[in-house]
Amino acid sequence: MESDTHSDMNTLYPVMSSKLQDRYLGLLGIQRRKPSMDALCELVQAHLLRVPFENVSKLYYKKHQGLRGIPSLELFLDGIERFHFGGTCYSNNYYLYQLLANLGYQNKLCGADMSTPDVHLVSMVNLEKRDYLVDVGYAAPFLTPMPRDLTTDYIIILGRERYVLKPQDASGCSRMELYRDGNLNHGYSAKPAPRQIHEFEQVIADSYWEDATFMKALLLARFFPNRSLVIHNLTVIESQGTASSIRTLTGQEELGQVVLEYFGIPEEFTLEAVNGLGQLKDAWS
Repeated sequence: MESDTHSDMNTLYPVMSSKLQDRYLGLLGIQRRKPSMDALCELVQAHLLRVPFENVSKLYYKKHQGLRGIPSLELFLDGIERFHFGGTCYSNNYYLYQLLANLGYQNKLCGADMSTPDVHLVSMVNLEKRDYLVDVGYAAPFLTPMPRDLTTDYIIILGRERYVLKPQDASGCSRMELYRDGNLNHGYSAKPAPRQIHEFEQVIADSYWEDATFMKALLLARFFPNRSLVIHNLTVIESQGTASSIRTLTGQEELGQVVLEYFGIPEEFTLEAVNGLGQLKDAWS
């Protein structure tokens, strides 16, 4: 990651060269624009549609490069361009945060608590006197910035899943809840304090432990304007509207073929990533 930093009224952020900004925007298929609500919506949707949530690259880079942190920006962009990689919340949300800040958005990198503090990253953007939650790293259909100044629940439904963003609590935190088939399945609480990426070094390193979630589970999610495709271990879930279809794959060989077909990630990368994982566990547990 680049070491130079810039500052605004909220926080310091790493400088991204104009060349890397243009490359990033080109991979998203969009043009550089002045900050506006329309431009922010275009950026968020493009990122979610073009850059999948996936931990194949996390497993692969750990095995082949000994990686125990966020890939460099260059490696992240190379992965998108050459292998149709994306990343988990740490890379997807951090680099979008960095891009937004360098494009002139008033933007904060924030931590979010799950069962453990600060195991998720999000962006909070202030635009036109309103605060928005931006999250392209939760394997969820958050295709637009989500307002934080809520008086009632903000609800997104896709297939069998319902995402509920609650009004801020007394501390200014925003609670996201994931309901699957009507049952509360997962969630996080996003905290508004501006943070620096180095503050998450330990929790990111912990995510590479042998028993950490994304070292023992496979999760890929790809989104479209009105549908999604999710591969969770050996299960393929396709959702559109309020309906979901679920099928089980026969084994790792079919898994590699399906990941190639639906995500474009080379088959050998998937097979190498899952080789030796043993008993796969629930990524949402």
